[in-house]
Amino acid sequence: MNQKTAPFVENISEATTACLITMVQGNLLAITLSHWLIATQTGIAAGTLTAALFAILKSQKRWVISLGLGVITSVVDFLVHPSMFGSIVTEAIVTGIGAAILSSIVGRTIAAVQAARRRAARPVQ
Repeated sequence: MNQKTAPFVENISEATTACLITMVQGNLLAITLSHWLIATQTGIAAGTLTAALFAILKSQKRWVISLGLGVITSVVDFLVHPSMFGSIVTEAIVTGIGAAILSSIVGRTIAAVQAARRRAARPVQ
């Protein structure tokens, strides 16, 4: 995948996944087309805003990107649809936390795989 589009796709995927899982409260069998559409709206908006923000800031720190995605996902989730559980902001907060955690895990995994590939590509002396 292209270096410029990879963060964009990664952020959208993480925000969409977090929103979808939170909306059905972890019951993946309850996912409907309506859930997919709402989660996709949230993911595209949050992922695009996050990718644009960090392209401008040129930040590569994983924890900063994860935190930013979490905060932006919370705000977008709150604006896109009403909470399915708890108070008016509970679901949005849980979704943002989920997106931040997912972003951190995925980002660290990608970095570890890339480091392993670089080590494997080094010539043996």
